[in-house]
Amino acid sequence: MLQGHQSWVFPNKPTILSSATVVGPFEGEGPLANDYDFIHSDLWLGQDSYEKAEEKMMEEACERAIHKAGLQKEDIQFFLSGDLLNQIISSSFAARTLAVPYLGLFGACSTSMESLALASLLVDSKYAKYALCGTSSHNAAVEKQFRYPNEYGAQKPPTAQWTVTGAGAAVVSPQGDGPKVTSATIGKVIDMGISDPFNMGAAMAPAAVDTITAHLRDLDISPWEYDLIATGDLAM
Repeated sequence: MLQGHQSWVFPNKPTILSSATVVGPFEGEGPLANDYDFIHSDLWLGQDSYEKAEEKMMEEACERAIHKAGLQKEDIQFFLSGDLLNQIISSSFAARTLAVPYLGLFGACSTSMESLALASLLVDSKYAKYALCGTSSHNAAVEKQFRYPNEYGAQKPPTAQWTVTGAGAAVVSPQGDGPKVTSATIGKVIDMGISDPFNMGAAMAPAAVDTITAHLRDLDISPWEYDLIATGDLAM
């Protein structure tokens, strides 16, 4: 299954059986609004803290993904998830509610693909039949950890990136209708010394380039074999 230096090829081609996304009001005003499963109208989600609101989003995304797969939570062998908060508490508390065996991850923005790659590895190698993977973020909770709390009223430059308020989850299974996961390339930490907290895109871009290059090299393919190569660097 290992091909090249840092890529996995999945011979059984696990299926993304279902997926679900739950987002906040700002995201609901964007161009992807019609693609979300549910859009909340406020940042609090009826909770008394932003952290609890993020936990609720994660739970909702997981429950919707499981339901769309036609499964019960008891059918899920493993839940792989992470977020941006200390001790990945949104994922940990969501795992408590789901009562599913849990593997906590922390890859910042890459957690969405890290969890999908590891879930696919478990399913492809028959160590799981159904694996649930996901990640979450809440702008108001994350900002006070990595930049300035909203209450501080710090003025951001117009080019500053915006941390999403949302959660996403997917169910991976050995077969079914849906996209196949054929391979995964695990990236390295590439630090180019970017120190601007408002320019997260520049900090992430070198690792994205390195990972894509490694993927093409390990699998001995050209970029033109893909219809689309997408990477999120939080900028235009």
